[in-house]
Amino acid sequence: MTITLYGIPNCDTVKKARVWLAAQQQDFAFHDFKKHGLTRDIVAGWLGHLSRDVLVNRKGTTWRGLPDERKAAIVDDASAIELMLEFPSVIKRPVLDKDGAFAVSFSDAQYRQLFAL
Repeated sequence: MTITLYGIPNCDTVKKARVWLAAQQQDFAFHDFKKHGLTRDIVAGWLGHLSRDVLVNRKGTTWRGLPDERKAAIVDDASAIELMLEFPSVIKRPVLDKDGAFAVSFSDAQYRQLFAL
């Protein structure tokens, strides 16, 4: 089983997910996408399983700080990929990849279901 948690270490929701995974004794790799970056392939892979409306955090400060023209230009996956690569902070965190099954954000119930606990 391969588990990768994508996010940034100082995000409270990412911290909760990391604590939960550790408490459940799940081995996982943490990918700090501000420090280690994101590739087009990673983001496109997420979009193969998740909607851009799920991945792009339209409630966060990064989104709110974008010019209205830029927000309006997010009309398809290609434009969403460009935005997420340019502004990784616009991605809703964390993104969990468990053997190709994905979860965005964190809730105990969601993770229990994904891990069949």
